[in-house]
Amino acid sequence: MAKINFAGTVEEVVTRDEFPLSKAKEVLKNEVIGVIGYGVQGPGQSLNLKDNGFNVIVGQRKNSKSWEKALKDGWIEGENLFEIDEACSKATIIQYLLSDAGQIQVWPLIKEHLTENKTLYFSHGFGITYQDQTNIIPPKNIDVILVAPKGSGTSLRRLFIEGNGLNSSFAIHQNYTGRAREKVISLGIGVGSGYLFETTFKKEVFSDLTGERGSLMGAIQGLFAAQFEILRKKGHSPSEAFNETVEEATQSLYPLVAENGMDWMYANCSTTAQRGALDWWKKFRDAVAPVFEDLYESVASGNEAKITIEANQQSDYRVKLEKELKELEDSELWQAGAAVRKLRPEN
Repeated sequence: MAKINFAGTVEEVVTRDEFPLSKAKEVLKNEVIGVIGYGVQGPGQSLNLKDNGFNVIVGQRKNSKSWEKALKDGWIEGENLFEIDEACSKATIIQYLLSDAGQIQVWPLIKEHLTENKTLYFSHGFGITYQDQTNIIPPKNIDVILVAPKGSGTSLRRLFIEGNGLNSSFAIHQNYTGRAREKVISLGIGVGSGYLFETTFKKEVFSDLTGERGSLMGAIQGLFAAQFEILRKKGHSPSEAFNETVEEATQSLYPLVAENGMDWMYANCSTTAQRGALDWWKKFRDAVAPVFEDLYESVASGNEAKITIEANQQSDYRVKLEKELKELEDSELWQAGAAVRKLRPEN
């Protein structure tokens, strides 16, 4: 493993140079990889594995929207696309990529196929970490591993096609065969990871749930909404408020951060913008730090898992979810955004 200095802390990571695709294919040459679930992560991971030359099949409930999507993506019924039960019986590695709620529901069926020496693969530590709530308790005579790409399955696939990749974490929960490590790294390379860093199931899900509720999704929407609403309240037009809140961030500034860091983005802005950002960022950090403390404790205590599981178990969950998403879509903030996007030169 390569040793990389991350801001003064030396960590070990796995890169494609030291663990090339050819080595990964050799490790898994006798394995049948069954990707169970074709929703968020399933398409990207399965297609990348297939394009990289691995023996991959897909398991999905027949006649569902995801089944139809798999057919459109080129999977062939009876050849490499099967019902979940049949796919699990054929697979030596079961990539369990259903939603967290779906994993709880289907677990009794999956467990029947976890015979000795098989491998159970996750891309989220939720089911194992909160097993007192999920009842996902694998048998002891199998390997249990995790590869978690740091992004959506859609991004994983897009970057793969472009010749790039998302970074991924990996973890080993059970190493019954003694080969779990080489298998998990091989699968991480196979799905198209940029580099791999080691974690645990618990740390993966704690950081993941914090990030989703925090700076990746929840907090950023809250920040956008607060600034937009203040600007509108002070008399700015929807177009101006959206451009100064979201459009400039996503189209101009965030790409610079991604390219070369926050300091570099600051250095490429006006002196007025630099001064204001440097004066105010710590105030925002101090204001939201207590909220992040509360958030992390809610994740660590299992409360966020409880909320998620209970919500997903409600018969009208999908209806309520669509209503909440519709409220976002219909808000002045994102209606203004829709109008702004239509005016982009590429559109």
